[in-house]
Amino acid sequence: MPTVAQPKILVVDDRDDTLFAMESALAPLGYPMDRASSGDDALKTVLRGGVAVVLLDVLMPDLSGFEVAQYMNRLEQTQDIPIMMITGAGRDPALAAKAFELGVADYVVKPVDPWVIRTKVRYLYETGRRLHALRERLQAYERRSEEFRDRPPLDLEDRPLPRPA
Repeated sequence: MPTVAQPKILVVDDRDDTLFAMESALAPLGYPMDRASSGDDALKTVLRGGVAVVLLDVLMPDLSGFEVAQYMNRLEQTQDIPIMMITGAGRDPALAAKAFELGVADYVVKPVDPWVIRTKVRYLYETGRRLHALRERLQAYERRSEEFRDRPPLDLEDRPLPRPA
């Protein structure tokens, strides 16, 4: 039986120093990580699969974090991946409201406390894994019940009943 790769955390930011800082903060969790330096690269990575959580910078050139989140929410393949948006734009209630309207799991303002970020990411990662496992069990159950639905009914009328011993 082939082994399934452990899902990874995708860190998305247009600044290399922020990518390095986030990866350093998350390294003690021991989860595999990947990085993307643009919204376009982030979308390509999540569409390839195997992403458990996305840490997404809000303000990036070309494709913003909001646009990435909006696109991910439209696709069945990516809509259940939790997104944590991270911004250096300060506490802006309008940006936070927009993020939560798009369905992100969390919205964090820089600078971030490494312990807090690890705790939040661990929670999102493990919750996502449990959700994925439940979905697989549900699909297996649905396949099994379809097998039973497709079988012809038992014809008990024509069979003699067994005699007690």
